[in-house]
Order: sequence, then structure tokens, then C-alpha cells
Amino acid sequence: MQLFASSFAVVPDPRADNSRHDLIEILFIAFVSILCGCKTCVEIVEFAEAKKQFFAKILSLTHGVPSHDTFSSVFRILDPKALDEAFRKFMAAFGVALAERGIIAIDGKTLKGAYEKGRKHAPKMMVSAFAAEMRMTLASLEAKGRNEVAAALEILGLVDLKGKIVTADALHTSRPMAKAIIDRGGDYCLALKGNQDSLLSDARATLAKAGPKTPTAESSEKGHGRVEKRRAIVVKAPGLAAHHEFAGLTAFGRIEATRSIDGEIKTEVRIYALSFVPKPAELLRIARTHWQIENGLHWELDVVMGEDKSRSRKDNAAQNIAVMRRLALNVARRDTTKGSLAGKLRRAGWNEEYLLTLLGQTR
Repeated sequence: MQLFASSFAVVPDPRADNSRHDLIEILFIAFVSILCGCKTCVEIVEFAEAKKQFFAKILSLTHGVPSHDTFSSVFRILDPKALDEAFRKFMAAFGVALAERGIIAIDGKTLKGAYEKGRKHAPKMMVSAFAAEMRMTLASLEAKGRNEVAAALEILGLVDLKGKIVTADALHTSRPMAKAIIDRGGDYCLALKGNQDSLLSDARATLAKAGPKTPTAESSEKGHGRVEKRRAIVVKAPGLAAHHEFAGLTAFGRIEATRSIDGEIKTEVRIYALSFVPKPAELLRIARTHWQIENGLHWELDVVMGEDKSRSRKDNAAQNIAVMRRLALNVARRDTTKGSLAGKLRRAGWNEEYLLTLLGQTR
């Protein structure tokens, strides 16, 4: 509780001075409840009432457990940027530090249930910076107006990129993105597609010059009736950084993936802009690791924590609760005991001793 309180003390309380419930206690109850599998403000209150004796050992609860309306109101009016700042402060004190050359994956995720009536086509969106090898969220921001590109650029300024490798899909491959990463001491591996037509054309021409002596690397995976083989090459691109005004551009990489599913064969070629010259085997690893943000964050937020089904949508509620989900997910991930994430969340709700073990990581 001490680490949580010191980290989240930076969040300004937007309520009136005569509010009955302490803001830190409201946020802590919500965090613990989500850590134990709660998905809505109603469930948070039901869990807190059921575990009132547990919370009373940690919190003052001067006026008892806050109501559903109190939780809903607080999440609607809290400043999301302040909450994310507290999240990042917590993670820094939590001891999460990326290794040198660690991979930070940038990607957006739609909160499919977070839309106003009649606007199902325009749900809110969150962009996350994800420590792919550690499978932990470092920062997350709402993409205002669903502008994922602007949010990604903003989130780069919130994370320490020095000595790290930033990965992103083709949507984020742009001059501003490359410059922001280089200016902050990082390197990049950015997917190239038609949105950078001129750069993509030169990348293809450069890669086409690769001779038979150009080093390559291959990998193969089998499972669930699928066989996938990948072959990678990396070729230097001298002079093209200046020509395209693309900061740090040093090389291009290509991965040819051949996938066989029940006898049907499909081939896909992926091209990357690189600010360094990795060995082909390293390019394969980086490209593969990037997709941890889909499997290790987005999938578990939806399937295990029910994010897409959440109908929290008024004002700032969706993005604030999304930040709390990511915090709970990070804490659950820190536990190294065997078991699925879903099992750990259930166990935390059933077993107070285990819940205290998880919370003990945050001291």
C-alpha cells in the first residue's frame, strides 16, 4: 500500500473538498478488485463489501466502502494523463527496468465497448508502450479522436528509450517517429508498407541487390496444424537517411514468411526500416518479439480481463479503468509461480494469503 500511495499521490483529486472517501483508498480498492478479476464498478463494490475486513486491515475506510456511483464518478472525472503519470511512477518504483537493447513495442488497441450511443463505429482507443520481453506495460495513453499516430508520438516522450529498440507496425513508420526515437537515444525497427511508398521502393531496390554471399537466417515453427518458416536478410542503406530525411536510417531488413495450414501454403514478405544493422537472426527475433504486444497484452486484456466487453464510456472512465487494468496485469505478471493469468486472478480473489503475496511485491 505504501508504494501505491506514494505513487498515486500525484493524481489531483477533482472532487469537492467535502468528499467523504479518500481518493487513494478508492483507487487502491479498484486496483485490488481488478487484480482479483472484477470487471465493472458494480463488481468492484460487491468485492469490496465481501472483503471489507481484509480492506479494513490496510485502509481506514472511515465512511465504509464507497458506492458504485462514487467509483463511476471518480473514474469519469480523473485526469487520465495524471493517472498514467502515477502508473509510470509506480512501475519505476516497482523495479521494472528493461535490459540494454530491450524491445519496446508500440501499438494501439480499440476499447470496443467504449462508445457513445449511436457511435459504435467510433469507440475509444488506447496506445501502449509495452516491454515485450518482460510482457509489461510501461505507459498508455488515449488516442484522442482515434489519432493513434499522434498518441504514439506522445507516448515516446514518456518512456526511457536510451539503448532500447522501438518496434511498431507500418502505421507508425514516419519521419517524425524515426526522429523522436533517435532524438531520445533509441533505435528502431519499423515495418514498411505503402504509406511510405518512396522509401519502400528504395528498400526493395536495396534488398534486391543482395548477393548470394549476403548472410541469411532461417527459423521454423510447428504447432496446431501449422508450419511456418521464416527467412531473413539485412542490407545496409548508405545515404538513404539523408535522401529521405529519415533520421537514423541505416539498413533495411526483409523477412519472407511461408505458412502452411492444412496443406494450404501462403507467403508474406515483410520489410523493415532499421536504424542499426542487426544480424538476420536478430531481426527474426525482434520481429517475432514485437507481436508479444498482441498476444501478451491485447489478447489477455480482452479474453481474461474483459476489456472489449466493458461499457464504461462516459467522459474519462474508459481510459482510466484501462490504466488500472494494465497496472493489475503487470502486478499479476510479476508473480513467477506456475499457473495461467486467469487462474492467478481467481486465486487472488479466493485466497487472501496469495493476494497479500501479490501485493507484497509492491512494497
